[in-house]
Amino acid sequence: MKALIVDDSVMMRKVVERALRQAGLDLTDVIQANNGLEALEALREAATAGSGFDLIFSDINMPMMDGLEFIEQRKLEGLAPGVPVVLITTEGSAPMVMRALAAGAKGYICKPFTTDQVKACVMPLLAIA
Repeated sequence: MKALIVDDSVMMRKVVERALRQAGLDLTDVIQANNGLEALEALREAATAGSGFDLIFSDINMPMMDGLEFIEQRKLEGLAPGVPVVLITTEGSAPMVMRALAAGAKGYICKPFTTDQVKACVMPLLAIA
């Protein structure tokens, strides 16, 4: 399984990766991006190479391009269609959640989170992906 983890914090990207592994995901490849711009570039490179991702995790609050802008632009460009996107963030307001879902997010986890929360969110998404 190949995952893209997008967060401006190196430590948080490691925490997310560890939570995914502890949730039972067999991650064979993890690509990390500091912001939405880097994440879009990773998706473009994967599309050009004929490879893809199985799962995308993204923070919302990041410099240069935030997570909502990232998933909106991803949708506009038709990058990684059908790949579930899960947002992990401190932003839990109803308008933020609605915007994320409208942009194509399939899951939403508020920080701080547990491995069980990650597992409960991700496993159903992978079953239907």
